[in-house]
Amino acid sequence: MTIQSGPEDGLLDPGLAALVGERRRLLNLAYRLLGSLSEAEDVVQETYVRWYAMSRQRQEAVESVGGWLTTVATRICLNQLGSARARREQYVGQWIPEPLPEPAERFGGASAAVADDPADRVTLDESVNMAFMVVLESMTPAERVVFVLHDVFRYAFAEIAEIVGRSPAACRQLASSARRRVREARPVSRPMPADQAADVVRSFKRAWEAKDIGALIGLLDPAVTAIGDGGGHVSALPHPVEGGERVAHFLVQLAARATDLTFTERIVNGRPGLLAVHAGRTVAVYAFDIVGDRITHIWAVLNPDKLRLWTT
Repeated sequence: MTIQSGPEDGLLDPGLAALVGERRRLLNLAYRLLGSLSEAEDVVQETYVRWYAMSRQRQEAVESVGGWLTTVATRICLNQLGSARARREQYVGQWIPEPLPEPAERFGGASAAVADDPADRVTLDESVNMAFMVVLESMTPAERVVFVLHDVFRYAFAEIAEIVGRSPAACRQLASSARRRVREARPVSRPMPADQAADVVRSFKRAWEAKDIGALIGLLDPAVTAIGDGGGHVSALPHPVEGGERVAHFLVQLAARATDLTFTERIVNGRPGLLAVHAGRTVAVYAFDIVGDRITHIWAVLNPDKLRLWTT
């Protein structure tokens, strides 16, 4: 997209500035709907392509540019969700949503002004943590779209009905069934404060590096589940590993084989996580779900296609 400055003061045309300013919000929306930042970027690009394909007269007839862009992006996502589900059934191994780094890293070193953008505050709330993103994957495409638009982005059901082509009553029903999925998948507990979660992850890192099975078992929930996503590109767990002792022994065996890995504490999808680096290259990102003071889920993303935004 080429942006031309004004003829006199060099400032961006207000209309064009508003158009470009929608990109971050659209990217946040599309990521939640698809679980893949690369696919979300493609959706946003296609949305702008369709805008610029319209005549100037049709563009000027649009009452709300933001509303038009949101409608188009959402409909593209809705169309892609069905095919994405089919692709993931053919995916090699376990599929985990693409992990997100912190905003400053994701956008190549954001300034303070960008870091304070409301869209970033949305991105780093509970609606984008890995546990929540995994629950979204269990929804039907229609449930996911309606739930994200209403419960996350606070669109009214009347607005959503126009976007998805259903009645407001049908949208309410879809949102209700989506919330039921969330309640069934997530325990009723308050999220652990970030500093306390960071302490648990730090203790986990130390125990893992020390190959201390006892300490690991003490940090893991007895029903913990560990899942790996290699995408067929690298070796990963073909099936989830369940149970505190089994996961602890697996981690120690992994540490014994991969002696040249280094681990760094990083923020993954807005929550404390770990980064694994080998020979200066990021080879895995670990996200955690922590309930109480125990780790209940470990998601290990090793697929290099999903690690392109992670730098050492």
